[in-house]
Amino acid sequence: MNHQPLLLGSLFLALSQLTAQAATGLPTPAFPQYKDAAAIKSACDSGLKAAGQRVAQLERRKVDGGWLAAYDDFYTFIEDTQYPIEFVLNVHPDKPVRDAAQACSLRWADFSSRLGQNAKLYRALKAAPVRDDIDRELVRVGLAGFEDSGVALPPKARARAKQLLDRTSELSQQFEKNVRDAAVTVSFTEAELKGVPDSVWKDAKRDAQGLVVLGVDYPSYVPVLQSAESGAARERMWRAKTNEGGAANLKLLAEVVEARQEYAALFGFKDYVDFSLRRRMAKDGATAMKFLDEVKAAVIEGERADLLELRAAKAQHLGTPVEATKVERWDASFYAERIRKQRFSVDQDAFREFFPPQESLLFSMRVIEKMMGVKYTPVKAQTWHPEVQAFAVSEAATGKPLATMYVDLYPREGKYNHAAVWPLRSSSTRIDRKPTAALVVNFDRKGLTLDEVETLLHELGHAVHNNLSATRYASQGGTSVMHDFVEAPSQMLEDWVYDKQVLKLMAEVCPTCKPVPDAMVDQAVAAREYGKGTQVGRQHLYASYDLRLHVSAKPDPMGLWAAMEGATPLGHVPGTMFPAGFGHLVGGYGAGYYGYLWSLVLAMDLRGEFKADKLGQAVGARYRNIILGQGGQRPAPELVREFLGREPSNKAFFDYLRK
Repeated sequence: MNHQPLLLGSLFLALSQLTAQAATGLPTPAFPQYKDAAAIKSACDSGLKAAGQRVAQLERRKVDGGWLAAYDDFYTFIEDTQYPIEFVLNVHPDKPVRDAAQACSLRWADFSSRLGQNAKLYRALKAAPVRDDIDRELVRVGLAGFEDSGVALPPKARARAKQLLDRTSELSQQFEKNVRDAAVTVSFTEAELKGVPDSVWKDAKRDAQGLVVLGVDYPSYVPVLQSAESGAARERMWRAKTNEGGAANLKLLAEVVEARQEYAALFGFKDYVDFSLRRRMAKDGATAMKFLDEVKAAVIEGERADLLELRAAKAQHLGTPVEATKVERWDASFYAERIRKQRFSVDQDAFREFFPPQESLLFSMRVIEKMMGVKYTPVKAQTWHPEVQAFAVSEAATGKPLATMYVDLYPREGKYNHAAVWPLRSSSTRIDRKPTAALVVNFDRKGLTLDEVETLLHELGHAVHNNLSATRYASQGGTSVMHDFVEAPSQMLEDWVYDKQVLKLMAEVCPTCKPVPDAMVDQAVAAREYGKGTQVGRQHLYASYDLRLHVSAKPDPMGLWAAMEGATPLGHVPGTMFPAGFGHLVGGYGAGYYGYLWSLVLAMDLRGEFKADKLGQAVGARYRNIILGQGGQRPAPELVREFLGREPSNKAFFDYLRK
């Protein structure tokens, strides 16, 4: 079972949603307000108590034609009760609230692991009448969730499975908390920041010695790595970010992997990879590794060629002989950026004046409006932070309310420090339930680079997948798809920022913004090809490391990483511990990071349908209805085949890598 939540009646739900919409101006209920840790504790206590009562009701319920609806009602209750608390632990500005939310999340993890081993519900789901393929898919995925939770294991093994699930949740949360609360800073002299745009550091805090103090958030980290003339400054910033999680997280990561390996063994699997992938498009670890091997073969020469160019650029810059010049990891972004400027006249920082943050958000939403026939309307609403924005999503033609989207644009202490979307609430046409997504990024208030606009569109792709889902059951809504497909709709949209017609939409949301000159777009398109060997090679390393770590009998995260990174053209820097901050591995991407590249293959194939017009409404409507609207109520391969009108192909992806 996909654990998120309800057993309230459909009529009561519909009435409560109408009341909430009238009160907030949003299509969905207002976001819960947690003023302090006590409020979290109270919501946690009442939510868990009510959840237990609803489980008992569902256990007693007759298994008839309405049982699947009642089962899905329970799912919506969990979404509404558990999800907001687990979300605010990542974004709330007050540490006591985040800490209370983390404690509550562990209690929900205990509830979920018990629920997943509920034999009464498992048997009822098995016996529930089905009327069509959507019902059958709900039952198939639901039974798989129960079975993966250990419901069918012998009693002793079942008890151990629960212990391992709970322990893994605890370890993962501590890992992420260590990164989130690290508050790492680096101090620089003004001279060391030569080359870095003034907007990055002029208004930054100063320490007692008058040094500029910067965090390792992306609006600070990326400009320093790309622009600082001082190699020593770049090195300090790079090491601080790379070691952000600390040595404690290496131990936590090893424990997570050990727990997963033992867990897979309870089910008779030799490793966690095969256990996890059997439910995904790849089916098993051998298939995923074969795919990654093909990717490596296609990019290895590009990686080596990129390194030679970086060496030449560094030698020229420093006036040293090429053969005596070594490119360090903290050099790569800096010299790649120099090459882009020299060869393609592309300066990512120069794009900031064309993409103010708020207007960039409106632009990205305008893209979706044009493609998919929807409208975003800002609504004043109470959220978890004063700067968070709320938007009502509706049908452009009729005004019919569809969804709510929250956007949290800027970095702050204690906030999740990457870019992600949380699906807080899923769609259900059965009860006219509207979905909600929260888009969380960390952008520079002074403006976005083109790379950052690409990131914004990527994350918006996840939010749209949630918002435009129109599934019968909430537990099949939006991003509840096979995990190696979930990144395809987001990666597909990344390409849109390199299209002149698309970029002209900025004038519609910001008439006073200067348009990006066509020549800059042409240069950016040309420059985009540069360094793809290194970029894809790095993604290959992450994915391969993840799989190899999760087949290790006695995992040594740092030893394996040092060996694997050491075998790449740029090598490994002793004393650094990148895996300590690699949060994907302890979260939902453990043994699944390969899904980014796997999804990219599908995304590039899907893009082909938009080749004639990226804003084409006819193909946009087809994409919305077939890919996004269906969520997980049909298997992903089936949706891709229907949209393309053929079997998917990896040709576009490998052609891109090899040209």
